[in-house]
Amino acid sequence: MIGENERWLLSFYRASEIAGALFFGRLASVLKPGRVQVDLSRHFADEAQHAWYWTDCLAQLGAEPLRLDDAYQRRYTAALGVPASLMEVLAITSVFERRVINQYARHARSPRIDPAVRAVLARIMEDERWHIHWVSRALRTLAREHGKDAVTAAVRRCQTADREIYRELTTEHAERVRALFEEGAET
Repeated sequence: MIGENERWLLSFYRASEIAGALFFGRLASVLKPGRVQVDLSRHFADEAQHAWYWTDCLAQLGAEPLRLDDAYQRRYTAALGVPASLMEVLAITSVFERRVINQYARHARSPRIDPAVRAVLARIMEDERWHIHWVSRALRTLAREHGKDAVTAAVRRCQTADREIYRELTTEHAERVRALFEEGAET
């Protein structure tokens, strides 16, 4: 059995993956056919699969996922508003995917990590690398349409919002984070 802090964190990861899958699925269903729609469809499928990995991992650890209404992505909408273009969606996605892979890598280095959690983190990080790759490629393509300065400015706005969102989240849940990522963490 895992502790409540780890159960919460794995449930938070799961909720965020579900939110991403739902968002990308809706977006993929309305985009015109082409490379971005294809890549977005794969991204949608990956996010849904990641949610399943966390669900299954929690079950392996003897826990059920907590119902959490607060996914990381929802905080972006509160901070930045609803994206007005595909370029803005991809700018947010670029920043978010980098945050995710960094958070997962940090978690993978935490003390006393369960092998089942480490395996899921490693598996998901493989997909996250591809997510970063395809989104970066799409943003370079969109820079020709919108201008490199517009894309750069959009990414910077998202990076600024992301730093604040992450700071707020870690402050809000400092006790849980400390319990998992500092020496002597509960398991």
